[in-house]
Amino acid sequence: MSDATPTPGTPTDKSPDFDAMTRDIAEVPAVEVIVTVAVNLMSAAAVKLGLTEDGEKHKDLDEARKLVHALAGLLDAGATEISSFHAAPLRDGLKSLQLAFREASVVPDEPGQGPGEKYTGPVFG
Repeated sequence: MSDATPTPGTPTDKSPDFDAMTRDIAEVPAVEVIVTVAVNLMSAAAVKLGLTEDGEKHKDLDEARKLVHALAGLLDAGATEISSFHAAPLRDGLKSLQLAFREASVVPDEPGQGPGEKYTGPVFG
């Protein structure tokens, strides 16, 4: 038998090093954090819209609506904080997700009422 059994409160090789993580995030520029969050929202929305290989298996338009709306809000709020270099492709991705949502909806929203359109204005194909 091994005497290497960890005692409660003792860090193990599997426990995260929160001090190192805190130091790492402190070094990340705000623009990078905003873009990373936006890309994560986009990816999650694409999955919920059924745009992945498994498609219908993960499709959930209610969840997709929330994610697309949050993405639009983030981009609207962060647009002045990130350059056009970063914002333009994110806006293109958002528009693609909004159009995919409109296509996937059995009962389409009125123009200007779709997810995120509060921030972007009406999205047309």
